[in-house]
Amino acid sequence: MKISKTAAAAARRLFGLCQTNGRFDEAKLRNVVAKLIESKPRDYQGILSAIQRLTRLELERRQVTIESAVELDNESRQRVVAGLANQYGSDLVVQYQVTPTLLGGLRIRVGNDVFDGSVQGRLERLVAAF
Repeated sequence: MKISKTAAAAARRLFGLCQTNGRFDEAKLRNVVAKLIESKPRDYQGILSAIQRLTRLELERRQVTIESAVELDNESRQRVVAGLANQYGSDLVVQYQVTPTLLGGLRIRVGNDVFDGSVQGRLERLVAAF
């Protein structure tokens, strides 16, 4: 569905109202969407579609995948998550994966950001340099 510029702008404004102290607030989003459906302004379906896209992007931004070659102990997990929380905020959804092909180190994905400190990543960068 093609979304008009005015619908996209309205969706961004409404999505901005769903923030509390710079953090996404699902209760406010539900309230905004309910009022939008109730009032049915012009191109409200486009606005809802744009709000859905913005919500999906915000939730993906909070997704964290931590890959390691071996299972991490609790202390290491807490240290990694604490460092990420300092940089990205405390409302992260963390998922751990064991990927033996990494050989060692960690590969961390936070939304679209990837931090590759694995041995496999270093070897790939070395091969690409030659």
